[in-house]
Amino acid sequence: MMMLDGIRVLDFTQYLAGPSITRLMAEMGAEIIKIEQAPGGDPGRLLPVLRDGRSGFFVQQNRGKQSLCLDLHSAEAQDLVRRLVAEVDVVVENAGPGVMEKRGFTYDAFKAINPSLVMASVSAFGRVSPLSHKTGYDWIAQAFSGLMDVTGPADGPPHPVGIGICDSNAGVHGFAAIGYALFHRLRTGEGQYIDLSMVDAVYHMHEYNVHGRSVMGDTFQPRRTGEHHELIAPFGVFRGPQGYLVIAVLQLQWKGLCAALGRPELEHDARFADGGTRARNRHALIAIIEAWAAGFPDDEAVVAALDAHRVPAAPVMNPLDTLEHPYFVERGMVREVEDPILGRVQVPGFPFKFSAQPEVAEATAPLLGEHNEAVLGGLLGLDAEAIAALASAGVIRSERR
Repeated sequence: MMMLDGIRVLDFTQYLAGPSITRLMAEMGAEIIKIEQAPGGDPGRLLPVLRDGRSGFFVQQNRGKQSLCLDLHSAEAQDLVRRLVAEVDVVVENAGPGVMEKRGFTYDAFKAINPSLVMASVSAFGRVSPLSHKTGYDWIAQAFSGLMDVTGPADGPPHPVGIGICDSNAGVHGFAAIGYALFHRLRTGEGQYIDLSMVDAVYHMHEYNVHGRSVMGDTFQPRRTGEHHELIAPFGVFRGPQGYLVIAVLQLQWKGLCAALGRPELEHDARFADGGTRARNRHALIAIIEAWAAGFPDDEAVVAALDAHRVPAAPVMNPLDTLEHPYFVERGMVREVEDPILGRVQVPGFPFKFSAQPEVAEATAPLLGEHNEAVLGGLLGLDAEAIAALASAGVIRSERR
């Protein structure tokens, strides 16, 4: 039995932030009915990389879901949605500002149909905020949250993070929030509405950039520091014999690093007496560490020498290097899924390890409108003739892509 067996979700999401929520739920056994807007469906179907008109991006984020493709401009399609709302536990959406409202697909309207419903809305700036009218994608949230301003070279412009971190982070937050809302419903019988902002989800990850001014006064100014931490040293990206390594040393690891370097006298060197002093003299320390690392045959040997002294270190991995690495393979983080068009596709695995659910559901991403008949017939009881009439009128659509 999967942990979310019996939970049914009506999924209006597209692209990344919203689909991440429902994909995680699908892997835990929830039934996901993905509503796609005719004629093209989720625009994520067009995102790179593609082969034979099929998007790997879409496959990764939408496996395990059923696709119901509706022309939501149609009153008949909107009525079908309302009928489906009565049959589900959760609704998730990440539409642009005003899109759900103009169709009457609001929490209040859905709650009137299904009082115990849990509904989650994901947007860049939140549904209730001074900026709720703004559209936004991942890089917009990176910029506005302050994340981008503290990322990049110390003497260069702000840099975006190299993955969709705000989208994906909001997805995990939404997944958690829905789980707690369902737990609350189990105890009280009450549904509720969740207003999730991508900006909020990443903003709360600032570990000291926000409170630093309160503690240190006007002297504190968050800024880009490049590959090395400005306040802690050695803590950053170091050149190794082959590529780059990250070494992260706090006070408890300082003695171990000196032993690994074969330089025990550095532990009491006045330049490196404590964390703040080491940070101020980090460039000298970086030179010592990189000269030491250059004497090893490869990066793996450097990391092994540091591991032997319990000094946190890791190579900077290229994503393709992870595909056959024992860590990612044995943790189930490189997963192969079957796709009717692309064949076997490698995707990131499920990040949570539950003792009660050691395996995740085998799941395939849907073709556009693949489950029109299954959902409308099986859940709403429409017969073949009624479904054919909806298809003929363009209310439902399907396509092999």
